[in-house]
Amino acid sequence: MRDRVDTAMVARLATLRPDGAPHMVPVCFARVGDTIVSIVDAKPKTATALQRLANVRSNPVASLLVDHYDDDWTQLWWVRIDGAARVVDEGDEHRRAVAALVEKYPQYRDVPPRGPVLLLDATRWSGWRYAG
Repeated sequence: MRDRVDTAMVARLATLRPDGAPHMVPVCFARVGDTIVSIVDAKPKTATALQRLANVRSNPVASLLVDHYDDDWTQLWWVRIDGAARVVDEGDEHRRAVAALVEKYPQYRDVPPRGPVLLLDATRWSGWRYAG
């Protein structure tokens, strides 16, 4: 499962709004041990105070879904990572997260992202793949 997660370029992050409603967004991410890291980067957004960050600050429960679709259904798979999430604005964890993201995404190499980092500390990994 970790190998599939490491090579995937996009995932869907699910958090809970303060009213308990689900909130899901696609994210760029990297894995640092059993922690998934994502960052607020410079891609255009409608707001800088992102809902996912507010959600995690009020309720740290989150899931990340990484999947692969193919018209050849024998190639299908998904991995879900559940855990406790938190937001980090600076420090060693922030630097390690940025380094992992810069290594994974060439788009970040010229101008590394500086925004808040969302860390998802995995407590459960689950997945499925076509096993014919």
